[in-house]
Formats: sequence, C-alpha cells, structure tokens
Amino acid sequence: MAFNLIEGDAGAVPLTVLTKAGLTAWRETAPARERDWAAATGFTGEAGKVALVPDKAGKLGRVLIGASDNEAAIWALAGLSETLPEGNYRLEQGPEGGDPTRLALGWALGTYAFTLYREKKKEHGARLVWPEGADRGLAERLANAVCLARDLINTPASDLGPAELADAAVTVAQNAGAKHRVITGDALLAENYPTIHAVGRASSRQPRLVDIRWGDERAPKVTLVGKGVCFDSGGLDLKPASGMKMMKKDMGGSAIMLGLAQALMQGGLPVRLRVLLPLVENAVSGNAMRPLDIVKTRKGITVEIGNTDAEGRLILCDALAEACTEMPAMLVDAATLTGAARVALGPELPALFCNDDGLAAGLIAAGMAEDDPMWRMPLWRSYRKLLDSKAADINNVSDGPHAGAITAALYLQEFVEPGIPWAHLDVMAWNAKTRPGRPEGAEAQTLRAVYAYIAGRFA
Repeated sequence: MAFNLIEGDAGAVPLTVLTKAGLTAWRETAPARERDWAAATGFTGEAGKVALVPDKAGKLGRVLIGASDNEAAIWALAGLSETLPEGNYRLEQGPEGGDPTRLALGWALGTYAFTLYREKKKEHGARLVWPEGADRGLAERLANAVCLARDLINTPASDLGPAELADAAVTVAQNAGAKHRVITGDALLAENYPTIHAVGRASSRQPRLVDIRWGDERAPKVTLVGKGVCFDSGGLDLKPASGMKMMKKDMGGSAIMLGLAQALMQGGLPVRLRVLLPLVENAVSGNAMRPLDIVKTRKGITVEIGNTDAEGRLILCDALAEACTEMPAMLVDAATLTGAARVALGPELPALFCNDDGLAAGLIAAGMAEDDPMWRMPLWRSYRKLLDSKAADINNVSDGPHAGAITAALYLQEFVEPGIPWAHLDVMAWNAKTRPGRPEGAEAQTLRAVYAYIAGRFA
C-alpha cells in the first residue's frame, strides 16, 4: 500500500472539498442533517479546516475539507493521511480544477516523513481510494522521485558523502537498466575534469563524476546536470557557522536531477537521457584550492579563483562542457548555487536562467500548472564584465555585491555551446516552513515541473 493509497472500497467515507464560495453552493443541495452539522460546528470552508460529519447511525459519514481559492488544487488532500481518523476514504467532490492525478500525488507527498534517525511512528490508518481517472503510474513515479530527492537532501553529510551519493545514483541507474560509470579521484585529472578535482581534492572523501546514459540512441537527447556538493565548508574562504549549518543540502541539485531521471526512466519517456552528477566535498586541508589559484577547465578556459566558496559553478562547468559534446536538444542543470537568488526571490521560488525563450516559457508554464513554480531572471550580458580577470580568462566571482545570481549564471553560460537550449535552475531545495504536502526540510523544487515539460514536449 504505497503512500496510503488503495484500491476501490464501496464503504469508504466520502470526502467533499469546498472553498468558501463552494460551501454556499453545497448547502443548496446537501441533506439538511449534514448542512446543519456543518453550520453547528462552525465550518466555513476555510482552508485547512475539516468537519467530520456523522451519518444517521452516529458513525463518520462524510468529511468536509476547506480549500483556498489561492492554493493550488494539488494540495487539497495533502496531510489528511495524518489528520483524519483511521479508515478508508474516497474523493466524492474535489476542488474546482482539481486533476485526479495531481490530487493523488498531493496526498502521497503528504505522507512523507524523514525517519532514518528516529523510530518510525506508527503508520496512520487514513487511506485514500485512488481517485477515479488518476494516472496511478505517473503519481507513484513522481512521488517516489520527490521522496528520493528529499531523503538524499535530508541525510546529513556524515552519512552522505560523494561515495554514498554516487552509490545512490548507480542504484537508480541499475534499476532502470541504464549504462553508468563513476570517475573517481585522480582519474578525474586523467579524463580531463580538472575543476571537479580541484574543488574536491582537499577532502578525504574523493570527488567523483557520475555519468548515466539511458534510452534509444536515435531519440531526442535530454541531458541533466546536478550540483553535488555533499558538504560545503567554503574551503579556505571558510563560511561562518551560520552559513555552514545548512550545507548538507548543497547537493540538492544532484538529488533533484537524480530523482527526475528516475521518474523519466521509469516512465519510459522516448528520450535519450544523459545524467551528469559532479560530486564533491568542499573541505579544508593542505592541498585545498586557494584564492587566486588559476585552474584550467575541461573546456580549456582558465579560471581565477576569486573565492573558494563559489565552488558549485566550478564543478558544474566541467560537467556542462562534457554535456555539450553531444549537442543535446535540451540541457538542464539544477544547483543550490547562490544566496543571491534567495534574496531576490525567497525560498519558495527558484530562479530560472535560460538562453532559449521557448524553453523558458515552456518550463514556466509547466511549473505553474504543477504548482512547482520558477521565475525567469535575465542572462544580462552587460554584467559579464564583472567576471573579468587580469590573470585568467574568467574569474569565478565578481568583486562587487551586486547581481550574484546573474553573474553565477553568466559564468555557467561560458561553458554552454551556442545553439544548445539550456536552462539553469538556482534552487533552495528546502522548505523553510511546513505547508500541506511540503514538510519543513528537503524539497525537490522544479522536479515535477521539468518532468511535465519533458513529457509534454517529447512524449
């Protein structure tokens, strides 16, 4: 019984989802007993409120669920698995515009809990009958993908370093029958991934690059790249304690792209998928990368290290350069790259940088439809000069405090071949507060949106 979703049950208690406006319409046709009970208990259709309506025998006969006009329908049932009494439930009336697959997915995501380090609480007895018309395979694929990413991001760095994250990626690849290889340690130098090696060499946990390939060679090429900094101390430009505390989640981009890849492969989408995950720990030791060191990248561009704490773009640039050798039809990277993106857009709205208007519009539309939003920000070419270096081809940071998310994206763009549609997603990968279906902690931001876009474009 995955995610407390079950086959049909004729005796299941009906669920009725109502906004405040919908409550008025419901009262006109509802049995007087139910209508009076709702009024007596003060149910007004307010979002998050629930009314348990008894039947004539005094048993639970119906549940009224308040819904917001502003909240996406996908979350209408999220969290009810924990709050409803034990039993089976069926959706009799969903929210306006509520797609049954999304409603089932929202319910499923509401059952998530990270329990690796504490005793799992007793599984709650509230179970939902699969809504009529729901695509069960799709809902389960996406729920499993999101939960995989959440679990990886939530796991502390003590137990999830580059080796463990690579193992998780290999498991996903093996389960899908995908080809895969892992390049480790000094082999990165031998195979010309120098910036990945430079960032990760100071740690006792060797850096790695995971390379997964799946699908028909003749199908459109889709390549995913994810930042995998399993912990970021800041390197010699050491972060303060407040900045370092949450850095177990600095591999969030790789977790999101791995979860997305799993869903795409399980769904059998007609694409030639490639996944590149550079995995490192940014640590401090005698051989650590130093400020003003110059590193030659895979593409041949030399980079002056203006700040060792801007390491994510360094590992991504080698992976992006390799990704471009196949000239994919679509290239997407995800990364917990800059605090500047959070300052600009807050924790709930990832920043999208894109060199192709059609791709950008499609991703934004998919994000709105799936309530997995993103907001486009400009690749403002005038700011490229902020990355100029007197000693190398480019600096990995600008000297000033302005436009940090944009300059980071412009740095990455230097390693993307012109003509390849590319999207860069600067994500938080974390819920700062609990909302229905989105508990405080790790979050697979943009995963569902990118899946929907790829499925709609290539399926």
